[in-house]
This record gives sequence, structure tokens and C-alpha cells, in this order.
Amino acid sequence: MTQQFTTRLTQLSAAMADTGVLGIQRGIEREALRICEQGKLAPNGHPKALGAALTHPLITTDYAETLLEFITPVSDSVEQVLSRLTDIHHETMKQLDGQRLWPLSMPCYIGDEEDIVLADYGQSNIGKMKHAYRQGLRHRYGSAMQVISGVHYNFSLPMSFWQNLQKVEGDQQDIAEFVSQRYMGLIRNFYRYGWMVAYLYGASPALCGSFMNAGDSELAFETMGKGTLYLPYATSLRLSDLGYTSSAQHQLDINYNSVSEYVKSVRKAVSTHSDEFANIGVKVEGEYRQLNANILQIENELYAPIRAKRVAKPGQTPSQALAEDGIEYIEIRALDVNPFSGVGVTESQVRVIDSLLLACVLMDSPEMDQNELQQSRDNFNIVAIQGRNPALEMTIAGQTQGLPKHIEQLLEQMSKAAELLDVQREAPDFSNALEEVIADISNDNTYSSRFLRLLKAQAQDNSGLGLQWAAQYREEMLGHTSINWQDQDFSAMAEQSFIEQQAIEAGDDLDFDDFLVKYFENANK
Repeated sequence: MTQQFTTRLTQLSAAMADTGVLGIQRGIEREALRICEQGKLAPNGHPKALGAALTHPLITTDYAETLLEFITPVSDSVEQVLSRLTDIHHETMKQLDGQRLWPLSMPCYIGDEEDIVLADYGQSNIGKMKHAYRQGLRHRYGSAMQVISGVHYNFSLPMSFWQNLQKVEGDQQDIAEFVSQRYMGLIRNFYRYGWMVAYLYGASPALCGSFMNAGDSELAFETMGKGTLYLPYATSLRLSDLGYTSSAQHQLDINYNSVSEYVKSVRKAVSTHSDEFANIGVKVEGEYRQLNANILQIENELYAPIRAKRVAKPGQTPSQALAEDGIEYIEIRALDVNPFSGVGVTESQVRVIDSLLLACVLMDSPEMDQNELQQSRDNFNIVAIQGRNPALEMTIAGQTQGLPKHIEQLLEQMSKAAELLDVQREAPDFSNALEEVIADISNDNTYSSRFLRLLKAQAQDNSGLGLQWAAQYREEMLGHTSINWQDQDFSAMAEQSFIEQQAIEAGDDLDFDDFLVKYFENANK
């Protein structure tokens, strides 16, 4: 723990002794495949009872018709955000007609990639664009990679925190610029230390062998059961190079040293031609195979464990929103679906991640060149495939040592951050959650370790254990009593979503080709 970290924390703790870091805004997005009782992908499209995927505020689809995405409203209460997520699961399960939600990040049995039907968002131009974008993902990376599920966690610190931090540091710049600057520092430090999320909560050390039929791998998998492949020290195959890969994206020099440099580098990626993707074709025989032949079709195609975010105004791209008004919140994308929870994530996880993120804000965060960024990406991959190897060594910020030592040092800083988060709370919930994690590390009881032990103890394969949980969580969710919304609320949201989709379709005044031209002209401004 550096002297700067200690001094910053001490001064901030004194400044916020009467208020605490209350008012953190959080949101969760959980992805889950719809499956049949036997474990295969559900054969039907997005259930009509769940509303229009284009416009429903809580329930949509991601890549495929069978890949649901649940979106909680923003809340300053950990308990409330999880309660809302549970209500959404309850309502969804009631409408699935016996189907289940696959409880693992790595997909269930995939016999043929053609069985994965791309998400349909209707006949509006924006709906067609979302579908064409997914066609591009299919042609570029294959569908199997795109139905890997995760949990995205949105996080923003209250303005009172930033004002106090700016004051103790004696910073005189505009508060919005200060906030964006420090969020970029958080992002750089998450690249340096975010592998901790995979180490603690990675829950995909194994996968169904059918997934590997979709692509080759040089990893030395071991086998278990009827068709399960696993790596003995893996934490999160979802976060490894086995997951989202693109040789074209490996060439990108994304800059995280300031908002302006980040925006410039992302826009360059969106406008840079790719010979590899040009071979696919863009519009072939009247059908779009992809939106364009650039390295990124749109900004969302950039795969990253963390993103800078701001709610965009109508007509804005994500980078335009950031360039105009700065960073509003950050999105963590490194979290596996938690198979030990019916909703894929727990309150304890949220509190530990909050402690990590606050520590990343309070630690020094020097600028990051491309060599360090690549080393940080490599560290994520190393922890993903062999993070529980006791002999593993890593280099972080120029310091090479065993991973257990890195973990010990990071936990010390996270513990101090948790203490600050507990100020003015009735109970030390953040410190307690971190103590549980420390005990899990000591007892070799991280999620990936627990998962592999269960597979071996029950002599099951990956699919069997997933189906067991899927059935259990179906009953749990059906038996849940909603707190935040009732049946009539969900019915009204579904009905309204169809009305809004129809209004969007009726309001289009351009054909799709002209719409795309106008969209990309605006995006390049």
C-alpha cells in the first residue's frame, strides 16, 4: 500500500466521516439462454408475453432470440437492485411455458450453430440495424462465441464523493473534467487489477464439448463425464482467449489515458477498413452480411472488461456522448454468471466489486502505454486459464511476483476501501463481504474451485450440473413473491413496448440503405 493511497484515504475518510460514501448508483444486466428441459436451446422465438425486445425497459434479447437479457433500473441500494433482478426473473419464468434459464456462462449443448437464431427487433430501421449488426458478428466470429453469457455491472460514485476527493487533493479544474479524469484512472487500474474478479468469481472452468466443435483451441483440456472439457486451474474460460477473439481487434491501439484520447482511438477503430472482414462482403444479393467492412462495425463491437459510459442523447453514438459530457458511469463486463445464485449474482459479490472499484479510484493510476495495456490483457487471460495455479507469477505495473502476493496486496487496499464504504452504515456489510472472500481464498473455495469440486464429487458432466441448477432455480423463481412490480405492471410494460415499437416503425421516413448512410455520416462527425 503506497503512502499516497494511505494519505488520500485518510483525508477522504475524515472529510466524509459524517456522510459516508452513500448514494452509489448501480445497475445490473444479466444474460441467460432459454433452454428446453432436456438442455438444448429453446426452439421458439422471444415470447410475446415478455414484450418487444426492442423497447421493453427490463427484458430484452442480446445476440440471439434465445439469449435473454434482464436490465434493472438504476438504484442506490444493493438490496433493491438484487430484489428487482429477482422480480424480473420471476416474471420471465412464469412466461416460459416450462422452459428454463441456463445457469452457466458457457453455453449449453450446441449441435449446430445454425440452430442459433439471431435476435429479431422488428421492421424499423433501428431494429434492422441491430439485426444486421448481429449478422456481422455471426460472420466475423461465429454464433457459438456470441451466446456466451455474462453479468454486466454498472457503477457510478455520488457527486458528493467526487467533490470531497477533489477538495482533499486541492484540484481546481471543472468538476466534470475531474470526474472523467478519475474514472479513466479507475479504468486503467481495473485493467491492472480487474483479474481479481475472474479469480474470485470466475465460474466457467469447464464447458460442454459441443462448444469446441465450433472452433479449435490450443488449450490442453482434460475430460470428464460424457463430454465435459475443463482446465484444472482455470477460473473463467469465458474471459480467456477461448471466448471473444478477433485478430483484427488485437491490432487496435485503444488509449485509456483521457476521454479525448479514448474517443479518438475508438472512432479510428470504427472507421478503419479491414481486409479480413471485407472478404465477407457487406450487402450480398440484397441482404446485409454486416454493417460495414471496418474493424468495428459500431463502437459496441469493441470487446473490453470495462467500459466508460454515459447515457446517450437521441442520435448520439456512445463516443459522442462521452466527448460532449464526459463519463457518467462505468460498466464492468468481467463477471461470469454465478451458478450458485438463481439470478446469476449476489449482494456479496456487488459489495466486493464495489470495494475493488473504489480501491482502483484511490490508488495512483499512471498513464498506460500499449505495452502495459497488452500485458494487462495477458494477465486477464492468464488468470482465466490458470488462476488457481499456486506457482503462477504475473507482472503488474512493472512488479513481477507470485499471484498470491499480488492478491494479498490488493486485498489490503480493498479492505481499506470497504471500511470507507461502511461509514454511516448500520452494519459493516462491505467489510463482512470481503472477509468472506478472504476466507474463501484461504479455504480454496472460490467459485471455480467449488464448481470443479462439485463436478468431480457428483461424477457429473457440465450439462448435467447445469440442468440440475436450471430446474432448481426455475422452482425458486416461480415461488418468489414480487416486491417491486406486480403482474399488471409487467403486462402494462409488455403492451407499451409493442406500442412504442410500432410507433418507431411508423415514424421511419428513410429506406434502410439511406438510414445507414445517414447514421454513419452522423457517427463520423
